[in-house]
Amino acid sequence: MTTADYIALAFFAFVWMGYSWLLHGRTFFGRTSLTHAMTERRREWIYNSLRRDLKMIDTQIMAGLQNGTAFFASTSIFAIGSCFALLGATEKVDAVFADLPFVFHGGHAVFEMKVGGLAALFGYAFFKFGWSYRLFNYCTILFGSIPMMRDTERDIIAAERAAERVIRMNVIAGSNFNEGLRAIFLSIGYLGWFINPYVFMLTTAIVIFVLARRQFFSEARLAIMDASPPSNLHLSAIRRDRPSSDGNDLSEGL
Repeated sequence: MTTADYIALAFFAFVWMGYSWLLHGRTFFGRTSLTHAMTERRREWIYNSLRRDLKMIDTQIMAGLQNGTAFFASTSIFAIGSCFALLGATEKVDAVFADLPFVFHGGHAVFEMKVGGLAALFGYAFFKFGWSYRLFNYCTILFGSIPMMRDTERDIIAAERAAERVIRMNVIAGSNFNEGLRAIFLSIGYLGWFINPYVFMLTTAIVIFVLARRQFFSEARLAIMDASPPSNLHLSAIRRDRPSSDGNDLSEGL
């Protein structure tokens, strides 16, 4: 490995840790991250469940979260297997790279080390997804301990404590899922190392830029922030302005 390789690898680790540290903060340039905004929406969801006895919708949401986590966990396993298959074809792949322009040919050992690092990335992602799946399972069990509406009205403090346990577990599970997904995204930038260390740093910077933009400056972030609905779509205004009738207005609209 050259000095540029070591610098590129250190840059990769530095921006990964820096981005993770950035997301653990509350704001960036006065903007709340998409992850923190979703944490508040998780809290709203669980507290809304206290006001309904039929919780099939909530269990379906839990199942969807688990299924998504299981999908990425199995994908990480397949990616690890692909890395080991790539190690078995080192000579063929290395021969192809040796003939390509702008590719720094470092030999078999360096190529195998890069593939090993890629496998380690996917292994890290798998453990994060696997733990997240387990925590979502625990979250489902804790959600079953939330009392019914009658019991909630009798002891609101106990109901809120049960809800807070579910919220904390759900947030931790979501955090592990996000960390695993972050490793998958950064593995795209890692692929630039197979060309040369300068492309490695460039692709890593691009991936981090895209992730930061989605967290702090995306339309998805704006979609879940608190905002008043348009006046022409405000249901309370429609209900207030609409005169009571015995169903004649329904027939007039047909």
